[in-house]
Amino acid sequence: MNNVILIQSCINPVSLKGATFDLKQSETNKMKKSLIAILFMSVSILSIAQDLTNSLNLYAATETSTVELKQPKELPKDNLFSEKATRVIDKDRNSYSVIKIGTQTWMAENLKTTRFNDGTIIPVIYDYKLWSGLSSPGYCWYNNDAVKYRSKYGVLYNGYAISTGKLCPVGWHVPSIDEWLTLTNYSGDKMAGGNLKEIDSWMSPNAGATNSTGFKALPGGSRGNRGSFLDIGIRGHWWSSTEYASSDIMNRTMSYSDSDVTGTSDNKKSGLSVRCLKDNK
Repeated sequence: MNNVILIQSCINPVSLKGATFDLKQSETNKMKKSLIAILFMSVSILSIAQDLTNSLNLYAATETSTVELKQPKELPKDNLFSEKATRVIDKDRNSYSVIKIGTQTWMAENLKTTRFNDGTIIPVIYDYKLWSGLSSPGYCWYNNDAVKYRSKYGVLYNGYAISTGKLCPVGWHVPSIDEWLTLTNYSGDKMAGGNLKEIDSWMSPNAGATNSTGFKALPGGSRGNRGSFLDIGIRGHWWSSTEYASSDIMNRTMSYSDSDVTGTSDNKKSGLSVRCLKDNK
């Protein structure tokens, strides 16, 4: 410390530099003690001030570094988009994988929801007589066995559920027959069934199956308009949203024995699988 501090008193100035003092012989011992106390107090205050300054400087430097280290990095926008684009969730909180095929984005799994996208519960119908007599939305699982079939094959919905327009999650829809044709044309036309079918779950020979599109079409079977269950492991049947008549809706079918995708129409009392398609923005 190079500064010189002067303490004003009735005696000669006292210099802190070099800790030397000019005290008259007439000064009493009491005065000496007071001066020494003032001296040490001053030195202590200066020392504390210096230590405090050093501590503050160190704290400031440390705090600056800490803040910089904790500052989160912004994720690339394409990563965020990619994460959002790979899953979609329905009203039951089921999560589905998603696949882009050509210009279309499809669910890569059959729909499982038991609620419309406004939260309304869809009635589950077990009894075959009730099923065949129904003229309003309903659903079931193949053979009425949710434990065995629901997770893999999804739900079978009747045509009345399709006609509500509220079956798929918001931002998605049941594809029209033209949108199904766009998919099959892109996927190889006459070979589209093979390129869309999952490989391992179909009865042999599972003709042409490669699943090259990633669509993973499964043989989830169907429920007829009289309430009987058909075709598990053999065929997959999916609704379109295109009505053929007031009582019928057009569909798409894939079979273990063919690499093509075929279609006809089914009575709205029938139960088929559903694949949702993302809305065009």
